[in-house]
Amino acid sequence: MPEEENSTGPQVQEFQRRVPFVDRKVSEIKPEDIRIRIMGTIVDKKGNVVVIDDGSGKINANFEEPVKLEANTLVRAFGRVVPIEAGFELQGEIIQNMAELDMELFKKVKELGG
Repeated sequence: MPEEENSTGPQVQEFQRRVPFVDRKVSEIKPEDIRIRIMGTIVDKKGNVVVIDDGSGKINANFEEPVKLEANTLVRAFGRVVPIEAGFELQGEIIQNMAELDMELFKKVKELGG
C-alpha cells in the first residue's frame, strides 16, 4: 500500500476494493448479486435506458448518459443489480459495443473455461 509522510511518520492509505463483476445470464441473476456483466442484443432504447436480450431473458439497463449504440447491436453491459417488483434492473456503469466479436471463437474460449 502507498505510504504518505506527515509529521508523525508514514501513514498507510487504505483503498476500498470494489466487488468484481460476475458473468450472468439474465435468467440466472440472483438477489445476492451486486455487480454483474451480461452480453446480449439491444432490443429497445430510450435515451439513457436500453433493453438487453441475452436469449435467456430481457433486462432494462439504466445509464447516466444517453447510450450511443443502436438497437440490434450486440453489447456487453456492466452494472449494479437493482431489485424491482418484476425482477431486476441494471444500474449500468459501462456498455461495450461487441458487434465485431467473433462469436464462434468467443464460445470456444468460454467452453475451455476462459
